[in-house]
Amino acid sequence: MPVISAPQAFNEDDLYVDLEGIFEHPLFLKCEGFNFAGSIKIKAAAEMVEAAERDGLLTPGSILVESSSGNLGVALSMIAANKGYRFLCVTDTRCNLATRKMMEALGSEVHVITEPHPVSGFLGARIDHVRALCASDDRHVWLNQYTNRGNALAHYRRTAPAIARQFPDLDVLFVGAGTTGTLMGCARYFREWHRPVRVVAVDTVGSVTFGGAPGRRMIPGLGTSRRPPLLDESRVDDVVRVPEADTIRACHRLARRGFLFGGSTGTVVSGAMEWLARCQGREPTAVAIAPDLGERYLDTVYQSTWVEDLYGEDVLESQALTVAS
Repeated sequence: MPVISAPQAFNEDDLYVDLEGIFEHPLFLKCEGFNFAGSIKIKAAAEMVEAAERDGLLTPGSILVESSSGNLGVALSMIAANKGYRFLCVTDTRCNLATRKMMEALGSEVHVITEPHPVSGFLGARIDHVRALCASDDRHVWLNQYTNRGNALAHYRRTAPAIARQFPDLDVLFVGAGTTGTLMGCARYFREWHRPVRVVAVDTVGSVTFGGAPGRRMIPGLGTSRRPPLLDESRVDDVVRVPEADTIRACHRLARRGFLFGGSTGTVVSGAMEWLARCQGREPTAVAIAPDLGERYLDTVYQSTWVEDLYGEDVLESQALTVAS
């Protein structure tokens, strides 16, 4: 029985869902939402905070500040509360209401950016706001998840080895691309592993991460409006881009079988199925990473009015949600 004194000390790292009975191809989904922060971001948050403490950047009077679409903000809120730091999260209007309320319940201050930067979108506007905060008060400490090596290092040290332990015959790994911390950490690990593993990045249509045309993106988590500084495309074997309507369909298809996952998971699963459908010969041993669960998306991804207003009334037609027999 685990007994902990800090919430970041607990994370269920070895839970997988076998999706073969729900979708057309065998796929094991690594569930990262079973910790007190509710997402994979607990790993990067802990790694970055601990590194900042070791380097002397964080002191008892420091105010942590970070730009986040949601999940990292919750993880940092939790760690800051536990360690006695103040935390200010800069997010934007796409952040789920439940996520904002959770950060505030943990004692954090949340600034919501309502207008995107004319060139770099909401992300650029959020970063500009963070920089202005840091310039106004030297107590602010910006961990900067977009450039912080601890973001990827957390997954090199923890996420990828956990997958390798459970799947020694792994052929392909599907990872969603946001800041690309998870992607780069896992890709680096499996490049150094004893057998070849194809690492496939899953991005959302409208993201410019891999050079796609910029477009509307309403589901937080994956995709960016500027190229992530952490990204090294030489470590990525393939890229799949998923329209948000397909994300919605995948989420609802999983929910019809009792699995409520977040929007990023719907994107990754949809992209993985598209990629696996192109495989010739035997089905590879495939794993995909599910960054969080779905409770924070009840007012968006799982709210029919929100979905129909943004993606059309036919997006959730029953035929599109039919499960595999």
